[in-house]
Amino acid sequence: MIDQISLIYGRFLERLALLGCAILMAMMLLIVVDVALRNLAIPGLPMGLAWSTEVSELMLYLITMCVAPWLLRQGQHIRVDIMLQAIPRQLAWYLEWVGDMIGFACCIVIAWFGTQAAWSSYLSGAVNIKTLVTPEWWALAPLPLVFVLLGIEMIFRMIRLQRAERGPRHDAVGSA
Repeated sequence: MIDQISLIYGRFLERLALLGCAILMAMMLLIVVDVALRNLAIPGLPMGLAWSTEVSELMLYLITMCVAPWLLRQGQHIRVDIMLQAIPRQLAWYLEWVGDMIGFACCIVIAWFGTQAAWSSYLSGAVNIKTLVTPEWWALAPLPLVFVLLGIEMIFRMIRLQRAERGPRHDAVGSA
């Protein structure tokens, strides 16, 4: 049953990563349109999109939020494991556990404080005032959601580690 849940969860993360790809494509189109409008004087159209930089920054953040859980699942996150490959396999396996538990704890703490920050911002009615005026919580809300997803993936990592042979993990290491 855990394997089936993990498979479904993995498919969800794939779709979330595809959303990140779609946001990247939209960001690219936005930048192209902005540059074109700034460099081509087209009657009736603005000379660039004043809000494009601000929206692009938010899109970069959303791309990161969409792909981070999928990258963790694929083993494509930043990982330095040279020491784990050099020490005895059993010790490396235990250190993998320590790393996963620390990662899980960090996810929970960030999700908790991120939720508090987003909720506090929502209740206070705080706004970001740049070119666009938007509620601050809009930018804060994805963070705790993504760290909950990352925490869930950390649990699946620990399950995969428990089932694997004793040694440093190979399921969460990307190919070179």
